[in-house]
Amino acid sequence: MSVFVTGATGYIAQHIVQELLKQNYKVIGSARSQVKCDNLIKNFGYNKNFSMVVVPDISELSAFDEVFQKYGDELKIVLHTASPFHFDVKDVKKELLIPACNGTLGILESIKKYAPDKIERVVVTSSFGAIIDFTKLDDKSFTFDETLWNPDTWESCQSNPVSGYCASKKFAEQAAWDFWKQNKDVVKFKLSTVNPVHVFGPQVFDSDIKETMNCSCEVINSILKGGPDIPVNPNSRNQFIDVRDIARAHLLAFQRENTIGKRLVLSCGDFNQQDIINVLNTDFPSLRGKVPAGNPENGILGTHTGAIVDCSKTKEILGFEFIDFKKTVDDTVEQVLRAHGEF
Repeated sequence: MSVFVTGATGYIAQHIVQELLKQNYKVIGSARSQVKCDNLIKNFGYNKNFSMVVVPDISELSAFDEVFQKYGDELKIVLHTASPFHFDVKDVKKELLIPACNGTLGILESIKKYAPDKIERVVVTSSFGAIIDFTKLDDKSFTFDETLWNPDTWESCQSNPVSGYCASKKFAEQAAWDFWKQNKDVVKFKLSTVNPVHVFGPQVFDSDIKETMNCSCEVINSILKGGPDIPVNPNSRNQFIDVRDIARAHLLAFQRENTIGKRLVLSCGDFNQQDIINVLNTDFPSLRGKVPAGNPENGILGTHTGAIVDCSKTKEILGFEFIDFKKTVDDTVEQVLRAHGEF
C-alpha cells in the first residue's frame, strides 16, 4: 500500500515516514525543493520503498495536481502534514493563513479531480491551536476537548504571529471537514485529523541537530545553550506531547475504523520551564552548573494549574499510553549532547 506524506521533511513528518517504512508501507513524500528531497532520501538510507517529489508552493491550489496525475492510481492514503510553522512573520494572512488553507483545500481538490475513487483515507495534521481559546487558558474550571474551536476570526487572528498560526490551523482544518462533508458522494476517502499540543522529542536524525532548533524543540535547546544564569520563568506553562506519539497516532488514524470522522487531541499534561530544568539537573550530572537550577519546587508537572485539555476520548480510541515528560526530555537532550560530541 502506498502513502503520500506532504511536507515530509518536517519534524513530525519525518517521524511519520520512519514509522511507515518500519511497517513496510511504500511512501512518497513531498518537499519544497529538490535539495530537500535528495537529503531526506539519503538520510533514510536510499530505502527502496521511499521516494520524494517536489511541490514548491502549497499556497497554489493546483500544487498537488501533478502528484495525483502521476501517482493517483497507486496511492491509497494521504497524510497532509505540510503547513507553515514559524513566527518570524510580517504578513500573517500571506505567510500563514493562505498557505495553510490553500494547501489543505488544494490537496483535497486534487484528490477529487484525479483520484476520487482511489484514495481511501486522509489524515490532516491539525493542532491544538485549532481548539485553543487564549482567554480560557488560566481558567481551572474550563476544559478543552475535541468539540471546541478556536474563537479567533480571520481578522482578529492577524494581530500577532502566534494567534495567526493557531487560527491558520483552525481555518485549514475546518476547510477539510467542510470539503469532506460536501463531497462524500464524489470522493471515496474518509477523514481524520490529529490535534497535538506543544511537541517535544528527538529528531529522527542526529544530523538535524542545529544551533537553533525548530520552534518546539528550541524550548529545550535554548536552556542547554543559555548558560547557568539565564532567567527561569515559573509562569511559562504549556502542554506537551512526544513527537513519536504523534507519528503513531497518524498511522492509527488511517489504520483503524474507529478514527473515521474524529479529531484526535493529543496531550500529556502541563509543564513549565522549571520542569525541564529539573530533569536536566537530575538526569544529566554533567550539565549541573552549566544550566540554571532555578527553584525545583516551582515545577508544575503532574499538577492542574490552568484549563484542562481532555484527550480521554482520543486515548480510548488509540489505546496506547503516551510517552512521559521525563523520557521525552531525556531522549531529546541525549541526542543534542550526542550530536555535539558531549554524550
